Amino acid sequence: MIVNTAAYHFVPLPDADTLAATLLECAQTQELRGTILVAEEGINLFLAGSRDGIDAFYAQLKTDARFAAMRVKYSYSQMQPFARLKAKVKSEIISFRRDDGQPLDYPRAPSVAPATVQRWLRQGHDDAGKRVVMLDTRNVQEFAHGTFAGALTLPIDKFTDLPAALEPHREGLADATVVSFCTGGIRCEKAALWMRNDGMDNVLQLEGGILGYFEEVGGEGYDGRCFVFDERVALDPQLQPLVDREAEQAA
Repeated sequence: MIVNTAAYHFVPLPDADTLAATLLECAQTQELRGTILVAEEGINLFLAGSRDGIDAFYAQLKTDARFAAMRVKYSYSQMQPFARLKAKVKSEIISFRRDDGQPLDYPRAPSVAPATVQRWLRQGHDDAGKRVVMLDTRNVQEFAHGTFAGALTLPIDKFTDLPAALEPHREGLADATVVSFCTGGIRCEKAALWMRNDGMDNVLQLEGGILGYFEEVGGEGYDGRCFVFDERVALDPQLQPLVDREAEQAA
């Protein structure tokens, strides 16, 4: 069984180039595959391999105090979903290109736990009685595989398109509690920060994204699967890959 991980952390990294090389060497030693993205604003990791290799990699990473509190999300697959291992140094670990949406420059936008979102969706409103709007910050290809029931989805192909696509909806969201969400939390963290800085003080971010929601409470309130950018294609609420389901059915 292959262990798949997703993790990100916003933290100042003036040593981005050196860190990327160090993490690449560590991942190679543990025979992992996937992607390591490093920028001066933080790291974004998608890595898969054996349980021992994964545990050793993250144990070493977390000896660096900057990453000690980083959350790692786990899932499992019968196949290795990545063809190779690569490490890149980029200007942003997720490109947004908005000065008012940069996590190192502002306090983190308020978040809401999966269990709280589950309860709000079940009761039809937040704890103050306001309607809840789930705002999908992912692109068309992703939400075609699944999203929260009744979520506001935007016709975007890339994350940088979000501000313009959201504009026609802003007035209609004024009376709601808006919960921004994405796959693992990184995009909805930037999006929620930008929206709050742009005057939408009724926006929260779903802690841990869809994968965190699946991991903590399952799939209640979610229709379909969560798309992932690797050979697993999409994960169901039990975090099982679509390709594994199809292989079982074919057998």
